[in-house]
This record gives sequence, structure tokens and C-alpha cells, in this order.
Amino acid sequence: MNQIRRILVGAAVAGSLLTGGVIGATIAGPLGASAATSTAAATAATPSAGSGTFVPNESATHEAGESAAREAQENAGQVPTVP
Repeated sequence: MNQIRRILVGAAVAGSLLTGGVIGATIAGPLGASAATSTAAATAATPSAGSGTFVPNESATHEAGESAAREAQENAGQVPTVP
């Protein structure tokens, strides 16, 4: 009886692992695929962090609250270090 019970418990554990894997792949599979395709399109328009080129924010709203020292650094092509 002990041997049969051990086999049944092992089969139940294996079945639940298989079922959980199938359910997880069904739920997370489409989410992972759509996330990979949508972020590639979004990051293509912005410069990458490792490109080595500083691109300043020249919008009117940003420029209005910016100090003269920060604007001078941006115009020189430097990454601003002052507020």
C-alpha cells in the first residue's frame, strides 16, 4: 500500500507541475511577445544611453525653468551638472 501511495503522490506532483507550466506559458507567452515588439519600436526613436552623444531637451517648457549655467553646459554639448 505504501508503494502505491508513493507512486500516486509522484504522479500528482508531476501532473500539477505540467499543468502549471502549460497554464503559465499560456498566460505569460503572449505578454512576453507583445512586450518585446512594443519596446523595440519605442526605443528606436530615442537615442540610446550608450551612444555617447548628449541630446539636450530644447522644449519651451523645459527651457523656461532652466538656469543660465545649465543652458551653457547644454549648448556646449556637455551633460549638465548644475540645476
